[in-house]
Amino acid sequence: MQDAITSLIARYDLAGRYFDRNGIDRLQSYFDTGLARIQVARLINGEAANLVRTAASQLFTEQPELIRPGGNAYTTRRYATCLRDMDYFLRYATYALVAGSTDVLDERVLEGLRETYNSLGVPLGPSVRGIQILKEQVQAIAAQAGIAGDFISEPFDHLSQGLSEQDI
Repeated sequence: MQDAITSLIARYDLAGRYFDRNGIDRLQSYFDTGLARIQVARLINGEAANLVRTAASQLFTEQPELIRPGGNAYTTRRYATCLRDMDYFLRYATYALVAGSTDVLDERVLEGLRETYNSLGVPLGPSVRGIQILKEQVQAIAAQAGIAGDFISEPFDHLSQGLSEQDI
């Protein structure tokens, strides 16, 4: 897993080059949002259980068939598994947000999820929608704290896109 800085350094080192204007600008952008990234992570940490619970509630209101007999979140065990997965997505999105890099999402979430969801027959659409609801909630609590920026949505959008593109 690499953060934005080590990833950038690795690319320039591989090319045997000093940082150019683009590299310096990318570093400056990362550092300019550093405090905001930490503040958003702190907000998520303080609200994680509530964010997951509220996102699940909204998802099941939008897609009630998931919790009806035969639905993928029907039975207490499956419902709990859904909440666990949403918490997992939120936690790793937080890591990626702080790191300024989606590498952790590729390595720790998207790679293993492909096989797991395939074997369990988990529908992808509700998972992607749940991730988007989490993103909306995080953006809302960040906005209440006076924090905004594309860096907040990037990890959630990366997860959604990665799951949407996979053949599950």
